Amino acid sequence: MNRAPSVFLVDDDRDLRKAMQQTLELAGFAVSPFPSAAEALAKLDPGFEGVVVSDIRMPGMDGLAFFRRIAELDADLPVILVTGHGDIPMAVQAIQDGVYDFIAKPFAADRLVQSARRAEEKRRLVMENRALRRAAEAASESLPLIGQTPVMERLRQTLRHIADTDVDVLVAGETGSGKEVVATLLHQWSRRRSGNFVALNCGALPETVIESELFGHEPGAFTGAVKKRIGRIEHASGGTLFLDEIEAMPPATQVKMLRVLEAREITPLGTNIVRPVDIRVVAAAKIDLGDPAERGEFREDLYYRLNVVTLSIPPLRERREDIPLLFSHFLKRASERFGREVPEISAMVRDHLMTHAWPGNVRELSHFAERVALGVEANPGKSAAPPVPSNGTLPERLERYEADILKEALTAHRGDVRETLQALGIPRKTFYDKLQRHGINRADYGRGAEES
Repeated sequence: MNRAPSVFLVDDDRDLRKAMQQTLELAGFAVSPFPSAAEALAKLDPGFEGVVVSDIRMPGMDGLAFFRRIAELDADLPVILVTGHGDIPMAVQAIQDGVYDFIAKPFAADRLVQSARRAEEKRRLVMENRALRRAAEAASESLPLIGQTPVMERLRQTLRHIADTDVDVLVAGETGSGKEVVATLLHQWSRRRSGNFVALNCGALPETVIESELFGHEPGAFTGAVKKRIGRIEHASGGTLFLDEIEAMPPATQVKMLRVLEAREITPLGTNIVRPVDIRVVAAAKIDLGDPAERGEFREDLYYRLNVVTLSIPPLRERREDIPLLFSHFLKRASERFGREVPEISAMVRDHLMTHAWPGNVRELSHFAERVALGVEANPGKSAAPPVPSNGTLPERLERYEADILKEALTAHRGDVRETLQALGIPRKTFYDKLQRHGINRADYGRGAEES
């Protein structure tokens, strides 16, 4: 249950104080009345989540002196000053000094209420930003895999449990979900941390060079091989080998990789000498290798050899509670890199964080934080989901809304079925059924290679 917003109300006039208290309480505020600034100041601290409304002309400490003391305590605490004796120069100076609002008596009750509501919204954003920064700092120091949702807690516990077991691990997750972070933690939290962590993206290398990269070669092994090269597998001996996008590994290389996993030995190109290797393999895939339809040409025996322990990283859309914390961490990191002050998280940015689908997952969120840090993300709402149609019956409106989402996802992924399915989080059969029902032709959105 949400608490009522708090107001510290200070006025030495008892009748006026009671009248303003009643006005604010009827508007939903929790009011703490004080007859003097000194009494209110004794109760204030930087953690106060509300706003202050104070008269200016009071015996002892007046409202302007009270504001200056509050600014020393917390410069972001909104103060609304009320006076029947103020003039325009006083109001202008007060606003320039940082007073949130200046209200001259007599005033309509709604004037006070609206000012207090705007001030409370500003204070709430300030306090949320502070809490997120504290949480992000604590998370980045103690929990490299940031997230407070139960699924992330379980993932971290599993990583610590298996880190020292030397078992090979298969990491499953969508593009940008943090698979390399998981692989790095398995290495850092294991007794292999003194060895090398060697990463190779199997989808980034052409078939003609991937075997040389993995296994190494001797001089003269092929045209252009003029000197000996140590392969990634041998370089990772004593440490961890991370194979990203392993589903893209060529079939011929898969056969040799299976031998490495079974015998822990390699034979570099151009020699018959067998070399033992002491490695732990962490492989990552952005498709479900357990599904024959998605696995395609990936060898079933290699999948089962890798599938000793499988770790699944949930997409951001399935752990939305972690998004503000992650964003705050990325925003702080980006601001430090660009040499800028960490900007406040506006209401528009906050709404975008919680409504956007984040098909690019953590990587997309990190890039969004960089744009916010640079001040170039003027209207993040442009990437939100399509608007809900406002005419027609409810079933008709929902049908059009679903069709718009399908078209938007296909456009964003240029018709690629695999990426579109990952972004929408629906089964393949359901996806094609919906395309047929809405009369959508996937070919209209790009080549979109279908998996075999």
